[in-house]
Amino acid sequence: MNQPRAASPPPPASPLSEPRPVISLDSVTRRFPGALALDRVTFDLWPGEVHVLLGENGAGKSTLVALLSGLHQPDAGSIRVDGRAVRIDTPARALDLGIGTVFQHSMLVPSLSVVDNMALGGAWWARPDRAGLARRMALVGAEIGITIDPAAKVGALSLGERQQVEIVRALLRGSRVILLDEATAMLTPQGAGKLGELVGRLAKRGIAVVFITHKLDEALAIGHRITVLRLGRKVGEIAPDRLASLGPAAATTEIVRLMFGSDDLTAPTAAPRRDRMAPPPLLVIEGLAVDDPVVPLAGIDLAVAPGEIVGIAGMDGNGQKQFAEAVAGQRRLAAGRITLGGTSLERLDVGGRRRQGLRYVTDDRLGEGTIGSFPLSLNLLLKDVGEPPFWQGGLERPEAIAAHARRLVEAYDVRTPGISAPIDTLSGGNVQKALLARELSGAARAVIFAKPTNGLDLQSARAARQHVRETANQGRAVILLSTDLDELLELSDRIAVMSRGRIVGMVANDEAARSRLGALMSGVAA
Repeated sequence: MNQPRAASPPPPASPLSEPRPVISLDSVTRRFPGALALDRVTFDLWPGEVHVLLGENGAGKSTLVALLSGLHQPDAGSIRVDGRAVRIDTPARALDLGIGTVFQHSMLVPSLSVVDNMALGGAWWARPDRAGLARRMALVGAEIGITIDPAAKVGALSLGERQQVEIVRALLRGSRVILLDEATAMLTPQGAGKLGELVGRLAKRGIAVVFITHKLDEALAIGHRITVLRLGRKVGEIAPDRLASLGPAAATTEIVRLMFGSDDLTAPTAAPRRDRMAPPPLLVIEGLAVDDPVVPLAGIDLAVAPGEIVGIAGMDGNGQKQFAEAVAGQRRLAAGRITLGGTSLERLDVGGRRRQGLRYVTDDRLGEGTIGSFPLSLNLLLKDVGEPPFWQGGLERPEAIAAHARRLVEAYDVRTPGISAPIDTLSGGNVQKALLARELSGAARAVIFAKPTNGLDLQSARAARQHVRETANQGRAVILLSTDLDELLELSDRIAVMSRGRIVGMVANDEAARSRLGALMSGVAA
């Protein structure tokens, strides 16, 4: 194995004048057991162009990226690089062809420094040239407008900084193509904006970029060309000239039509304002404090009335997750009281709070919210294992478990091959539906939603927002944590802003809400 190659950037190229795409897929098909992930997809990627892939969860976007990165091989069709048919049978082969991939979840080693991560994959018998790698990192970083400390531990970097490291590593290895799979899904709005600017600079250097996102505004802001996949098929492509001529509103209408077969999802989704029930509030949090080494919480007061949605805004990493987990019982309180309908919860564990009617829909669907290898039916009862009527005398009752699962699958429209399918084989949108089904069924009285639409396609996000509304309409108290300000303004009655582990302000959701929230989030009014 050789040391990572220094990047030799190709000259910037116009996708309209370039005679040949750098990568072409011709009628590519990929099957998995029980599913046709890609069905005769044809796809061209040009130098100097950002090619956005859009589609619902399960449309085939990530499968296409897996084929190009050497993780899977097509069952039919061909892949050409620079006009020559190739077989990309390993990730190493993809790198040799100049194809680098940045996945949604970082592939770096957190305990190593940046420069040591850059050296991984080098000759095992040779001492890494850390100084040389650091110099090359600085050169490549300067070319694309970023600065990275080579001595920094990766585990101490933000998600956006880790993505920058992975992009620089790909360029050091000579990549002419960068695949970004849901790269903004876990980033703050500011981090996503910086990544978009970086992607634009890569394209100006002649790099070809595949950019997967669920967000139409990102697609229109970043992309030169947009391809839409639906159920494994390519259903449309908007070329650069047409994309520029359409304008944002017309382009959005066309993309939604391609993704869903109609444009009805462009209509406003906000429900009529609900009549608020008078106090007393249902869920009351007083003086909540948590000793956390990353973001300690202190002095948090919050009261939520029945049928009310209180949003929590703020830049990611300001204590929102610690707050949600502390209220749900997953973190020990240093101080404070939590009452639900007058019943004190702070001394109860997760199960005790759940039995009192407090539910938590985590944003970590696969890592925390489910056990991937377990069947869907058991994941729908994950917090009720051993409880009647699904277990009696310590014995499992398969018929009751199956009947419960079938009822929730139908009620929440969970798309699955069957209730026995492992939940990690479902798309992200369907995993989210399963989480909602589990947490909202039964005697829920108050629900905490953590980023309920994060990483979901347009249709799944719309359905998740509707569940949030319906939860409040049923008289439950709702806390909604989101980094999407438009989502909070669409759903919430009041919005609190969290900064550095404290609530720094509360805003009524009226015509002036956006500007007041912006001031609080930027620290102007904190």
